[in-house]
Amino acid sequence: MSPAAPQHVPPVPPAARPAPSAGPPRSVPRPPLDWRVRFGALALVWGFSFLFIKVGTEGFAPFQVTFGRLLFGTAVLAVALVAKRDRLPRGARVWGHLAVAALLLNALPFSLFAYAELTIPSTLAGICNATTPLWGMLLSLVALSEDRPTRVRAAGLGIGFVGVLTVLGAWQGFSGLDVTGTALALLASFSYAVGWIYVRRTLAGTGASNLSLAGSQVGLATLQLAVVTPLFTSLPKSVELVPLLAVIALGALGTGYAMLLQYGIVAEVGPTTASMVTYFIPVIATAAGVTLLGEHLGWNTPVGAVVVLAGAALTQTRASRRRATPPPGPAAPEAPAPAPAPRDSATCA
Repeated sequence: MSPAAPQHVPPVPPAARPAPSAGPPRSVPRPPLDWRVRFGALALVWGFSFLFIKVGTEGFAPFQVTFGRLLFGTAVLAVALVAKRDRLPRGARVWGHLAVAALLLNALPFSLFAYAELTIPSTLAGICNATTPLWGMLLSLVALSEDRPTRVRAAGLGIGFVGVLTVLGAWQGFSGLDVTGTALALLASFSYAVGWIYVRRTLAGTGASNLSLAGSQVGLATLQLAVVTPLFTSLPKSVELVPLLAVIALGALGTGYAMLLQYGIVAEVGPTTASMVTYFIPVIATAAGVTLLGEHLGWNTPVGAVVVLAGAALTQTRASRRRATPPPGPAAPEAPAPAPAPRDSATCA
C-alpha cells in the first residue's frame, strides 16, 4: 500500500513572509541516504513482497499471512509515530473513512493476493499488481470529474489491457492458467484503485499528517483481520521458521518500513517521481520468483508485462493545457496528485 501524497501547502506571498532573523541560519536536516538509494530500496522491498507472500502461505493460511503482515507493519508505524511525537487523527467521521480505506487498501487486497498465490506464481501476482493504474484510470473517468480522457491516456488503457491478455495467454484459451487465482490477484489490484479514489475523495484536507493517517489505517486493518482470521482459520499445528520470517519481513519491511520510505521520497522529490517505483515492482517480483523460487516463465509473461507497464505509463500522462492570459496577481499552484498504490498502496504489494 502506498500512502497519499503529502498535503500541498501554497507558497507564502513575499509581502507576508517574515523578515529574516539576525541569527545564524538553521540547517535543514537531510536524510542519511540519497533519495535514489531509498527509491531502489523501496522497489526491492515491494518487489520481494510477492515472494514473501508465497513463502508465507507455505506455513500459514492466507488470512494468517495477512494478519501477521498487518500486525508487524502496524508495529513499525507505531514506533515511527511515537518517535516523531505525532498525533492520531481526530473525529469519528475521519475514523469511519479510515476504516473503509483500511478495508479497500489493506485488509481486502492483502488477503486476495495471499489467496491468489496459493495457486498462481508470485511472478504473475506481481504483474497483476501493475494493472492498478489501469483500473484507476478506468474508474476515475466515472468517479473523478477532473480526470478526463485524452487520446494518449485512452490508448494507454487499451494497450495496458492488451498486455494483460498477453500475460494470460488469451489466444490459447488461457490453458494452464488458474483462472480463480488470477482473478483474485486482478481483483486485489482493482481494490487498490477503488481505495485510492475513495481516499482522494474523503480524506484530503483532514489536517492529520500522512504518517498519522497511514498508521491509523493499517492499525484498523489489523483489527479487521483480528476479527476475521479466527472465523476462517485455526491455529497452525506447528510454526516453521522460514514462513514465519517471510511474514515478519512482509509486514515490517513490505508494509511498515516501505511506507516510511515512500513518505520521505514523496516529500523530497514529489509524487510524480516517487510513483515511478510502480514500474519496477513487477520486474523485481518476476526476477525474484524465477531465480529464488524456480517459477516457470513463458515468453508471453515478460512480453505482456512490458506492454502492461507501457500502457500504465501512458495512462498517467497529463494533457498540456493552454491557458488564457492570467489576471494580475499570483497564480494558484496545482495541488499534486496522490501517489498511486502498487502496495503494498502502493501501493502497492
